[in-house]
Amino acid sequence: MLRMSTLFLRTLREDPADAEVPSHRLLVRAGYVRRVAPGIYSWLPLGVRMLANVSRVIREEMDRIGAQEVLFPALLPKEPYEASDRWTEYGDLLFRLKDRRGNDYLLGPTHEELFTLMVKGEYGSYKDLPVMLYQVQTKYRDEARPRAGILRGREFVMKDSYSFDLDDEGLQRSYDLHRDAYIAIFERLGMDYRIVSAVSGAMGGSASEEFLAPAPTGEDTFVSCTSCDYAANTEAVELRAPAPSDPSTQPAMQVLDTPGTPTIDTLVQDLRGKGFELDAGGTLKNVVVLLRYPDGKVEPLVVGVPGDREVDVKRLEANVSPAEVLPFEKFDQHPQLVKGYIGPQGLEGLRYVVDPLVVQGTSWATGANVEGKHAVNVVMGRDFTPSGVVPAAEVRAGDPCGRCGSPLEIGRGIEIGHIFQLGRKYADAFGLDVLGPDSKPVRVTMGSYGVGVSRAIAAIAEQSYDEKGLVWSREVAPVDVHVVGLGKGEQKPEAERIALELEARGLTVLLDDRVKVSPGVAFKDAELIGIPTSVVIGKGLDEGKAELRDRKSGEAREVDLADLVETVLAEVRG
Repeated sequence: MLRMSTLFLRTLREDPADAEVPSHRLLVRAGYVRRVAPGIYSWLPLGVRMLANVSRVIREEMDRIGAQEVLFPALLPKEPYEASDRWTEYGDLLFRLKDRRGNDYLLGPTHEELFTLMVKGEYGSYKDLPVMLYQVQTKYRDEARPRAGILRGREFVMKDSYSFDLDDEGLQRSYDLHRDAYIAIFERLGMDYRIVSAVSGAMGGSASEEFLAPAPTGEDTFVSCTSCDYAANTEAVELRAPAPSDPSTQPAMQVLDTPGTPTIDTLVQDLRGKGFELDAGGTLKNVVVLLRYPDGKVEPLVVGVPGDREVDVKRLEANVSPAEVLPFEKFDQHPQLVKGYIGPQGLEGLRYVVDPLVVQGTSWATGANVEGKHAVNVVMGRDFTPSGVVPAAEVRAGDPCGRCGSPLEIGRGIEIGHIFQLGRKYADAFGLDVLGPDSKPVRVTMGSYGVGVSRAIAAIAEQSYDEKGLVWSREVAPVDVHVVGLGKGEQKPEAERIALELEARGLTVLLDDRVKVSPGVAFKDAELIGIPTSVVIGKGLDEGKAELRDRKSGEAREVDLADLVETVLAEVRG
């Protein structure tokens, strides 16, 4: 039993100065975590219990699908990450260090390489597969902008698991098992979540889905269709684009004098004055960015999007990974780039890509690459041909769903899980083969699956709080019941008796047995800490009554002391 008189806990009445989001503010105030440095937090006793509860739920569901737990070190040698190219691809996200002999090491951001090498070292036959392995362990990423408390930290607890199969059909089975396990995990944790299509990024692979917890403070933006079940992260969203057409059916391109029109709005106004009926959506905006790759290489990239939309840098960056997208400023070094008048035609020596909304045969008004001039009837497939198609345009509420055409809704969410069909990227890097039924080598195919353990606690807090404090679900709460004894008479001894009896019946209990704390402070602490069920032994004791409080609903009711333990047991165990 936890006694508040001796528990290592101090609640705070004021919000921490650096708190940006509710979970950060309340987890600090309620005594679950304390900041050590930017993006680095200590966990206090109540927080450690919650980490254990979330980890237990995850382990139970992973074990249920047949996955087996292992544990790798956090301190890792450089060589496996060089073999997979991620020593370079991760760039500044890696914490790199040297030992006393000058050998390079890193603090593990994720462990695909080590899992692959472990299976290669232990297994060699198709009879050994499939196998699914997982670990619950601390990870390290040198975030440039750690924020929001434990939501985006430099050190965090994560469950990562990996499947190893003989063929793509086996990979699909393993992927589906993990998907079902994640659904069970987040249902048990009492979370509201969405499963959305995602991009794989630096992880590599093909199929990729994120589990997002909808919250206004979430860093991820996602869309969901108002009619069908389509949902996707905005980095991976598929919008309904115009149908391609024959470029030869379009009128010839014309170059027009358009002085003083460096913006889309000024261009549309000028062209309307010249008799062209078009709006911003009929113009082609060409934005220049700089791509910086992990090996230090940089190159300019020109991105074409419909003129009524901005370039979504986060979406673009996700689709050119592992490159980082930076602002482009050196126009003087590229005379073919005339700022404010850039067109896709005549960009020799530069890489030019378009958003999927720009399709074959579409006609645009765009820059003519000459100061004060624009061109109309500039047709893709006739007057210009991009070197690639990269999703980059901002996605807006009401955009047509790429599957059914119905309007899309936009929400914000916190990434709490991600599942990938990696395929053979890491098996190729390390030569992970097994002998098949015909005694010939078969390259193994892999899946990768992650759940943020510490992040899940913050995400639950973002979804479950009110003006008084945190509101935990039963699976994650640090204890089952919070017992409060008020007054100077027999209330505190009776509260202890009840707490001991509840503990003897198998419940975990937090007993507020502090002697110099007012009822108001005791109630405020109980509401701030957020245990689902509270028992208050107070004035009603003389009439043989106790008060039973439900943190989520805020309801309180009197219960006969003789029935109290059984009533609490029934409420906690459902």
